[in-house]
Amino acid sequence: MTLPHPRPISGASYSAVELSPGDRDVVMLDQRALPGDERYARFTRSDEVAEAIERLVVRGAPAIGIAAAYALVLAASGEGSGAESFQASMSAAAERLRRTRPTAVNLAWAIDRMMAVVREVASLASGDRVARLAAEARTIHREDVEACRKLGAIGAARVPDGATILTHCNAGALATGGYGTALGVVRAAREAGKQVRVVACETRPVLQGARLTAWELVRDCFEVTLITDSMVAQRMRRGSVDLVVVGADRIARSGDVANKIGTYGVACLAQVHGVPFYVAAPWSTVDLGCLDGDAIPIEHRGEGEVLSFGGVRVAPEGARVDNPAFDVTPARLINAIFTERGEASPPSEQTLAKLA
Repeated sequence: MTLPHPRPISGASYSAVELSPGDRDVVMLDQRALPGDERYARFTRSDEVAEAIERLVVRGAPAIGIAAAYALVLAASGEGSGAESFQASMSAAAERLRRTRPTAVNLAWAIDRMMAVVREVASLASGDRVARLAAEARTIHREDVEACRKLGAIGAARVPDGATILTHCNAGALATGGYGTALGVVRAAREAGKQVRVVACETRPVLQGARLTAWELVRDCFEVTLITDSMVAQRMRRGSVDLVVVGADRIARSGDVANKIGTYGVACLAQVHGVPFYVAAPWSTVDLGCLDGDAIPIEHRGEGEVLSFGGVRVAPEGARVDNPAFDVTPARLINAIFTERGEASPPSEQTLAKLA
């Protein structure tokens, strides 16, 4: 299906999220339907976008932040009251969005940035409010794409020609404004003339690696090999992984990183086998107010994601489920963090402070 947007900020033929011309609806590629069905959904209300974030229509920390920014444009479009009432209504919309995915710090970062504009435009006419907020939201989107390109180029310098790169979950264009973080490194390496291959973990329980990462890479003509999460150790033992690059949902001041569940295990295996382990994320993912990994809130999701597979129940009635969506990789297991501001190597409070 063709992307229903004439000038996508993503710069690609597909986008995780875009604000339509006229600022009246948000368009999302429904990632739940991939890889079988490339379909787009339109949302005209802020609360609809909040539900879409919760239901994983859009996911990935940077993309969630952009979606929330666009949602606040929709909230402003339906609000024509006085300044005080406008700010109260926008605050309510912001808090609803803030609750959707607690681990991804980009969400709160984008909401805070938009709410600063809300305070500036509260006394303006309704149309002017919307225009200003839409301009800010699109700026957030454009900045994210540019950040991904910059950090991708920084990370690509660490990629040897002919390398096999292992990645976990999806940290590509679908998880960002466009281009991607971990997959941004992969794309930048190829643009630099290097030959690269990708090993993608399936990423249980929602299969973001199988459904999304593999879809992106096949679509963009990369060589990609899909493995189950339990195959990582054997793959590394055979010496067929040269480096690991993953994204992040929150990076603490200490350099500890929260990412999709299973990332910590991959990092442990990488250390045992002497495989460099890198994290790629825009600076908006860095939370210097969060001391360390223990302070990162970890989202827990519903039992159904684990009890069922492909819509078919795979566990008996009465089985208990623990379903954290993320885990924390300690800074000591990470060789470097790539951001658009530069590289934190090794990750620590000191190396991150230098970038700040």
